[in-house]
Amino acid sequence: MSSGSEPTPSPFKVQVAERVTRLPPYLFGRINGMLYNKRRAGEDVIDLGMGNPSDPPAGLVIEKLAEAAHDVANHGYSKNIGIANLRREVASKYFRKYGVRLDPESEVIVCLGSKEGFSHMCLALMGPGDTAIVPAPYFPIHVYAIALASGNVIALEVANSEKFLSNIAYTCEHLYPRPKLLVLNYPHNPSSVVVEQAFFDEVVKLAKKYGFMVLSDFAYADVAFDGYQPPSFLASKGAAEVGVEFTTMSKGYNMAGWRVGYCCGNADMVRALGTIKGYYDYGMFQAIQIAAIVALRHTDTAVEEQSHIYQGRRNALCDGLSRLGWNITPPKAGMFVWAAIPEPWRSRMSTMDFGMMLLDKGNVAVSPGSGFGPAGEGFLRMSLVENEARLRQAVRQIKHCLRDAEANYSSSSPTPRPAAV
Repeated sequence: MSSGSEPTPSPFKVQVAERVTRLPPYLFGRINGMLYNKRRAGEDVIDLGMGNPSDPPAGLVIEKLAEAAHDVANHGYSKNIGIANLRREVASKYFRKYGVRLDPESEVIVCLGSKEGFSHMCLALMGPGDTAIVPAPYFPIHVYAIALASGNVIALEVANSEKFLSNIAYTCEHLYPRPKLLVLNYPHNPSSVVVEQAFFDEVVKLAKKYGFMVLSDFAYADVAFDGYQPPSFLASKGAAEVGVEFTTMSKGYNMAGWRVGYCCGNADMVRALGTIKGYYDYGMFQAIQIAAIVALRHTDTAVEEQSHIYQGRRNALCDGLSRLGWNITPPKAGMFVWAAIPEPWRSRMSTMDFGMMLLDKGNVAVSPGSGFGPAGEGFLRMSLVENEARLRQAVRQIKHCLRDAEANYSSSSPTPRPAAV
């Protein structure tokens, strides 16, 4: 029986780890919330926000998945580093496409999408007091995977490749302890900046001089336009001595929901990732891995055709926005157009408010550049996942939205008072 003198217990409180409290609020939350409510109300919103491929994988890949799923041998736990045949096929593609020789036993590991691999690699390499250099504007996971690993981030603007390299060297010269890690992302998300092989040659020299490791996020390796071929970091001499590269089958192969990625390069780094994964997962569903082998082995033509589809969509969106007076540089690669907000809107409101206006009044969802850090303010990221007709319709809706907004803005502005005589 309780006596009246016993203290009342305080309410139970969950104490979240500092690594979680350090994460900022999700900046796209307002956009996603309005998008959800509009679609729930039956409105037709053209979503150019998320880079979620809308096209299916090649038919023979789906058929192989179904066939492998009927094999009872494929339903147990798989190897967390990926089955041997898939790792061999990844190595084969690297040699075929980039001339890079990889040992599939020690230099290739399969990931549950490249995002999982990247995040766990940061956990394997980073700790309290360690610093990583990332490109700015930044894809959020490049910053927050490091934060979750208790590391610190220095973001350097990526628009000018020579300046980026110079700033890396300057940071290494003036920071103590020196940065432990450099994150690269070319073709770059969100800005679509691209580089040539010589850029990676210089990165390798800097890595050896200053002793940092390199993580190359090569997610858009298979989506390029106008004859441009994105180079692999690993194709530079000595790259595998200092770093690894993450690639994915989400984009060119249209297998985003399948979550198939891989990490290749430095054997010690690959082994460290495998150690972390050994504690976190039991590997990917084996039927998916078998289907991925078929995709890598037999669908190069389909991947090239998908790039042509994205190129047509790029042209439709860029041409349309250019006709509206937007200053657009068509990207050479990737699934996004990085567009500067036109004046006078750039001076009138924040990037987030501009994006909210396009969604609220124009039924077009975009990703405000501020969601990719301060360097993204003043820009929008627009994905190319809708077909050409829908992209042209999006341009028309943007045109009408801004026309009406300008009329409302002008009518609500105070009438200038006449000057005193």
